[in-house]
Amino acid sequence: MTGRLACSTVAVVALAGLALARPAGQTPAGYLVAVASEAVDKLTFVRFANGVARVESEIDTGIMPADTDGPHGLASSPDGRFFYVSLAHGQPNGSVLKYSTATRAVAGRVALGMFPATLQTSPDGAVLYVVNFNLHGDPVPSSVSVVLADRMVEIARITTCRMPHGSRMSPDGTRHYSACMMDDALVEIDTARLAVSRHFIVARGREAGGSGAPTGAGAASHAGHGTDSPPPGSTACSPTWAQPSFDGTTIFVACNGTSELVEIDAKSWTLRRRIPARAGIYNLAVTSNGRLVATNKRDQSVSIFDAVSGKELARLPTRRRVVHGVAISPDDRYAFVTVEGVAAEPGTVEIIDLTTFQTVATVDVAPQAGGIDILK
Repeated sequence: MTGRLACSTVAVVALAGLALARPAGQTPAGYLVAVASEAVDKLTFVRFANGVARVESEIDTGIMPADTDGPHGLASSPDGRFFYVSLAHGQPNGSVLKYSTATRAVAGRVALGMFPATLQTSPDGAVLYVVNFNLHGDPVPSSVSVVLADRMVEIARITTCRMPHGSRMSPDGTRHYSACMMDDALVEIDTARLAVSRHFIVARGREAGGSGAPTGAGAASHAGHGTDSPPPGSTACSPTWAQPSFDGTTIFVACNGTSELVEIDAKSWTLRRRIPARAGIYNLAVTSNGRLVATNKRDQSVSIFDAVSGKELARLPTRRRVVHGVAISPDDRYAFVTVEGVAAEPGTVEIIDLTTFQTVATVDVAPQAGGIDILK
């Protein structure tokens, strides 16, 4: 059954975001990719096999029949039995829905803060971490919600910073990281204590680590969620993503404002380097073999970096503007990228071969394509 969810009505959605454990390699049927289109409450399923990408199906999702729900962040459980989707809009707060992968029926729901965005499960699948981005609220510190995945109960709401985004965990699950767009900071949560352990100011020229949550010292100006150019001469990072390396030794931060990658040493909590990137670097994903893929919102391109050297290995233009999400196939072979499009344009999924550094397929999906992941 498709359509919107109203109380007991069943809706169907799909996972996206970076999963922590998935089957390795391509099956004979290829890859099945799910894409969330935030502006129109659509989920599109794309099949990529034998070099060809095609739309397999499209469904509606949401809980408010008279309004846009804005499916934003998506993540799967490590065992693949369930997936989760954050609905950014609410009355006023948003929520997260849990679905059975086998039946695609709703298996639970929890109300969270204002504008829940990026989310990810812990490596054991027991806990879900969701940033409350607070896009439409006052510029005050927001939070990260911690949810027991089996019962869909919020057990903690940890105050972190203004406009947290890019919810990602260390490979061992002991640390959670998010980027604070309005505070120019990276924030680390100790998952054993469910408390902020430390932060790092990533504004150019003001780099410094500290304990606890940031106090607003970074004071970044909001750069339009990655689509507007910053004022000339601005040193504000306006970070949009925090991504631990595949081994957890460093954390990469996407500085959307200054168009740089900032790398922080996880052990010493010091700045390793600032790597020049393309305009409006936005979302990040890493492979297990040392590649880092970045979407560049204002540059209309995707960059592939060597995570060790920091060298940009390739830069690929996209068909349309406003490049958004990226997911890496479990065999590290392909990067699946969403492009939102503008005005009446459809969204796009672009598929990049990470061995040849070429775009090998594209397919149109519903407008404002954002969250994406490989289902199988």
